[in-house]
Amino acid sequence: MDMHTVVVGTSGTTPEDVIAVARGNAKVELSAGALDALAKAREIVDALAAKPEPVYGVSTGFGALASRHISPELRAQLQRNIVRSHAAGMGPRVEREVVRALMFLRLKTVASGHTGVRPSVAQTMADVLNAGITPVVHEYGSLGCSGDLAPLSHCALTLMGEGDAEGPDGVVKPAGELLAAAGIEPVELREKEGLALLNGTDGMLGMLCLAIADLKKLYTSADITAALTLEALLGTDKVLAPELHAIRPHPGQGASAANMLAVLKGSGLTGHFQEEEAPRVQDAYSVRCAPQVNGAGRDTIAYALTVAERELASAVDNPVVLPDGRVESNGNFHGAPVAYVLDFLAIAAADLGSIAERRTDRLLDKNRSHGLPPFLADDAGVDSGLMIAQYTQAALVSEMKRLAVPASADSIPSSAMQEDHVSMGWSAARKLRTAVDNLTRIIAVEMYAATRGIELRKGLTPAPASQAAITAARAAGVQGPGPDRFLAPDLAAADAFVREGRLVAAVEPVTGPLA
Repeated sequence: MDMHTVVVGTSGTTPEDVIAVARGNAKVELSAGALDALAKAREIVDALAAKPEPVYGVSTGFGALASRHISPELRAQLQRNIVRSHAAGMGPRVEREVVRALMFLRLKTVASGHTGVRPSVAQTMADVLNAGITPVVHEYGSLGCSGDLAPLSHCALTLMGEGDAEGPDGVVKPAGELLAAAGIEPVELREKEGLALLNGTDGMLGMLCLAIADLKKLYTSADITAALTLEALLGTDKVLAPELHAIRPHPGQGASAANMLAVLKGSGLTGHFQEEEAPRVQDAYSVRCAPQVNGAGRDTIAYALTVAERELASAVDNPVVLPDGRVESNGNFHGAPVAYVLDFLAIAAADLGSIAERRTDRLLDKNRSHGLPPFLADDAGVDSGLMIAQYTQAALVSEMKRLAVPASADSIPSSAMQEDHVSMGWSAARKLRTAVDNLTRIIAVEMYAATRGIELRKGLTPAPASQAAITAARAAGVQGPGPDRFLAPDLAAADAFVREGRLVAAVEPVTGPLA
């Protein structure tokens, strides 16, 4: 269902509009200002194309072949050839939402008026998006420098009516057939247009916007599950007091502590940590330091959003058409700014997954769970309880640690050493998507264990918000304590409950909006 119409102007776009187009199938419309800027920039390119002097990207080859001057009769072929030859991706298909984000963001830069693309080409880009046609883009082919070249080339190939694409019905067909069915005329590229469609950070930027949106929700979910675990372990909520976090004023830390405190308000389980046979002075780090770890991740997301917003306001192409009429080569296509924060987010996500797994393990260990049965089993020994659920969670955490190894710390030269330092930002984005997927499952397992632990505390009343989470989870098919059963369906239900935002939705009517 369409969310709304996104109007693309000359000054960039917003993360919300990227999500609306990528996931919500919002319609795309070019503003009058964008069409005017496109026309004016094209006049400059046409004038340069008519001159005998070579201009990079207009009347020359590309990359290491930029020294060759291309005669006018060969320039249309040159633009077609760059798209065809650069559409060299391999591996599995990239997800539909990523390709739509990539296409929309390339249109955003084209609409800036700095690329020299004709208005008709930009309109065709919008038409393809609006028709629900999604080019087949492959996993491998971008080094994150000179743009996401192969992924963008596969998209440009669709505009030419070549290659394969997925139709609105989800069926992959030749792109020419899909364009014809939608009444869209394939484009015939002219000077500079092929290059302009390929030279951007749009793939990695689109995945950054999608990851930020997902991680924001997951960090709120993680605050809730940390609070549930604290409650199940009869911990203290005194460490969440606002005055403690005010003296270390990291914004994310304060927000996470406030979320946890809101979830735990009215709990009959907290504060019993000094009433046991072996009283505790303090809770373990994984419980006590949850706001510090969750909060550091929140602040990382905030920084990543700042970088994303700057890139969303940028016109990334080479060469670019400047307002004074110059057409200049540049290095703005280098993906380093985006690649760094993609890697940074993978590190933060891995640490969040790690601390969540440590809390889960504590819930299952009778020596550290403060009175809970081993592995939260119904009849320990006969039943294994959640023993292997934690194994699964640990496997996910282990993979997240591997995914946290920065892609941007690597570089590999290409194009006969002309492009001798690259960002690997596309690779950073691809592994971050896997990390976010894994993190969702890890948080789901903690929720599953914590809610079971709370229910096993007979005679003690959980916080109203915790009870709301438990009630909603049980209604969603996440079963409570009992004898061993086929566990995979329970874990799948818990995953869906967290992934679809239902954990947060269950709690907020009690707590009010959480950060």
